[in-house]
Amino acid sequence: MRVVVIGATGNVGTSVITALAADPAVTSILGLARRLPGLQADKTTWRAVDVRGDDLRQHLDGADAVVHLAWLFQPTRDRVATWKANTLGSLRVFEAVAACGVPALVYASSVGAYSPGPKDRRVGEDWPTHGWPAAAYGQEKAYVERALDVFERDHPGIRVVRLRPGFVFKREAATEQRRLFAGPFLPNALIRRGLIPMVPDHPLLRLQAVHAADVGHAYRLALTRQVTGAFNIAADPVIEPRTLADLLDAKVVRVPAALLRGALAAAWRMRLAPAAPDLLDMVFRVPLMDTTRARTELGWTPEHTAVDAVRELLEGIRTGADADTPPLAAETSGPARTHEFSTGIGKRP
Repeated sequence: MRVVVIGATGNVGTSVITALAADPAVTSILGLARRLPGLQADKTTWRAVDVRGDDLRQHLDGADAVVHLAWLFQPTRDRVATWKANTLGSLRVFEAVAACGVPALVYASSVGAYSPGPKDRRVGEDWPTHGWPAAAYGQEKAYVERALDVFERDHPGIRVVRLRPGFVFKREAATEQRRLFAGPFLPNALIRRGLIPMVPDHPLLRLQAVHAADVGHAYRLALTRQVTGAFNIAADPVIEPRTLADLLDAKVVRVPAALLRGALAAAWRMRLAPAAPDLLDMVFRVPLMDTTRARTELGWTPEHTAVDAVRELLEGIRTGADADTPPLAAETSGPARTHEFSTGIGKRP
C-alpha cells in the first residue's frame, strides 16, 4: 500500500508516519508538508507542498490512500488566512483525490466539528457537526464536514473515513502547543508540581484527551481495514479541573465562566496570549464523545489513558520537549522565543 500523508510533520502527522512505517501492509509513505523536516522515518519520502496553491495531483497520482491532516491553528488573528489553508486547502485536496482516482481518503476531523452538546453523557457520531460558529476552528471544521458530505455523494467509489479525536497530546508536541495556545510568556519551569497554586474550576470545563501515538494507531486501522464513516477517538477518563490539580499538586477554585473568558479576552486584546477567547467558548460547548464505534468496528483500543496524555504534555512543556520538524521544533520559536514576539503573538502561521 502506497500512502500519502498531507500535513505529515505536526503533532498527529508524525505519529501517523510512525504507525504506518511499522505496518508491513504499508510499502511506502509520501509525507507532504509546507516545510521539510529533518526527521527521518522508515519507508518515508518527504516533499514540500502547500495545499493552498501547489499542484497536488502529481503527488497523489498512483496512491492507494490519502490521509489529510494539514490544518493551521495560527494565525488566529487572521481568519482569512486560516480559511484559505483549512477550508479551501481541504477542498483542493478532495478535488485532487477525485481527479487521481485514489481509492481511500481518511480525513482529520475533530471534536471541534460537533455542535454544542452535553457534558453529562456521551454522544455518538450521529451528533450534528455544525461546530461552534463563533470560533474559527469550529466553523472551518464544520464547513469541511459539509464539503466531505458532498464529496461522498459525488464519488461513491472512494472509501471515506473521518476521525474525530479529542484533544491530542504527546511529549514531543509540547513546545508547539505551548507556542500555539499559551504563548511566549509562559515560563517552562513553572509547569511543575507545587508551583501553580490553583486550577480554575467550572462544570463546563470537561474535555476528552488522547495520546498522539494512539491517534496514529487509529489512522493506521482506518487505512488498512475496510471501514467507512466517522469515528470518535478519545481515551478515558474525562479530563476535569481536578485532574489537572492532582497532576500539579494545586487547589481547585470555582471560577465563573464570564471571569475565565474575560481574563483570556483581556490577554488576547493586549497581545499577551495567542489563543482567542472564542476557543474557550468552544471548549465549554463541545460534547463528550462515545467511542464505542471506534472500539468495536475499527478495533481501536488506546494504550495510554487521557491522564497519561496530559501528563506528557505538562512534562514536555516543563522540559522544552520537541522534535525535528518545523511545527514541533523549539528553534521555530527562535532564541528566547524571539520569533514568537517578532511575528506577532497569534499571527505566526
